[in-house]
Amino acid sequence: MNHQPFETWLLADKILNAAEKRELDSHLRICRSCSALAETGLALRSAKASSPTAGFALRFQHRLAVQKVAERRRRLWGLIVLIVSGVSLLGWFAAPVVYAFISAPVEWLTAVVGYFLFVFTSMQAFSEILRVLARMAPNFIPPYAWMVMLSTLAGMGLIWVVSIWRFAHKPQGVTV
Repeated sequence: MNHQPFETWLLADKILNAAEKRELDSHLRICRSCSALAETGLALRSAKASSPTAGFALRFQHRLAVQKVAERRRRLWGLIVLIVSGVSLLGWFAAPVVYAFISAPVEWLTAVVGYFLFVFTSMQAFSEILRVLARMAPNFIPPYAWMVMLSTLAGMGLIWVVSIWRFAHKPQGVTV
């Protein structure tokens, strides 16, 4: 059974016209769920709201301030424990490395220089590979495929620029 318009009418407290009232009344005679919802709404509307006791707002604000101070204190101590344990763990693992570096710095320096030379020569080799591929690729890929790839890249670039403009553009005029 479709309850949608009836539940909306009951929950929104909307003023209904005569046709909608007849339709709602006939549905409430048939549907137990909607009739229970209507009874609950009537009971809630007829209930008298009680006012809080004197000083309720002050007591609530004081209790909230105390809870905030306690939460800040817990977070501070948690952060202190986290930092101390992290530094201790780092010191535990770094101690052998620092000891080895202090006892034999020449070995470390040669390892670092060797690593940088390896990275430099690897970058040179990759750049040479890319140059060779760039010289060979035009011979293997037909011109229409290049046009399709360039058109796709241009379209994606246009979509990117338009989406950035749409997200960054602030509408002018009155905002509600």
